[in-house]
Amino acid sequence: MPAGAQTHGSNKDDKIAVSLSYDDALASQLDNAIPALNKLGFKASFYILPDAQTMQLRMNEWKAVAKQGHELGNHSLYHPCSGSKPYREWVSDEHDLDRYTRARAIREVLSANVFLHAIDGKTQRTFTPPCFDTQAAGEDFIEPLKAHFIAIKGVDDNGRSVLWAPSNVTGQQLIDYVRNVSSQVQLINIIFHGVGGDHLSVSVDAHAQLLDYLAANTNKYDVDSYINIMQKQAKE
Repeated sequence: MPAGAQTHGSNKDDKIAVSLSYDDALASQLDNAIPALNKLGFKASFYILPDAQTMQLRMNEWKAVAKQGHELGNHSLYHPCSGSKPYREWVSDEHDLDRYTRARAIREVLSANVFLHAIDGKTQRTFTPPCFDTQAAGEDFIEPLKAHFIAIKGVDDNGRSVLWAPSNVTGQQLIDYVRNVSSQVQLINIIFHGVGGDHLSVSVDAHAQLLDYLAANTNKYDVDSYINIMQKQAKE
């Protein structure tokens, strides 16, 4: 997914806020991403799918992730996306937003909130729409959801933030992306999927190189979960 301007954030001391997030509740995130983040004390956001295999087999580990200070974010119940868009052959009829009603799309997102509350006990979180699709059968379903979340990633466009979902890239490419953002950017969103495995993956080494770079440049960057960044921004 190419970079683009998305929901903005700001940060104290004129640092650039960096939100590292991880979609789809993948095993490689538990195995590789979490230990790397914890080693450096970074907090991130994990956008959970309640029907993911890891939720069934490794629930206690996800509970531990929340206790470690990471955000468990909402990614809806079943990752519905619009099947009519290019390269969406993988979207099943059952979870095709083009076949949903607006009410069903909203209901599944709010049901995922109930599930997540049962895991971490939290009542506030953020939402990343699967595929950044915002319509169900041609009707917008995002606007009614705004009241239920601190922020919805990838919806507002004001030019002060960027978003990238990298896969199959080097550590240097990740670092260069962070280093070369426009001077107007206040928030960098990097959305990972697999880390050393699973789908849309980056290697463990590439991921570690980015984290090491961010850790070596804390005078420039403030790495935090998306919810924490948005809450800081709201106070300013």
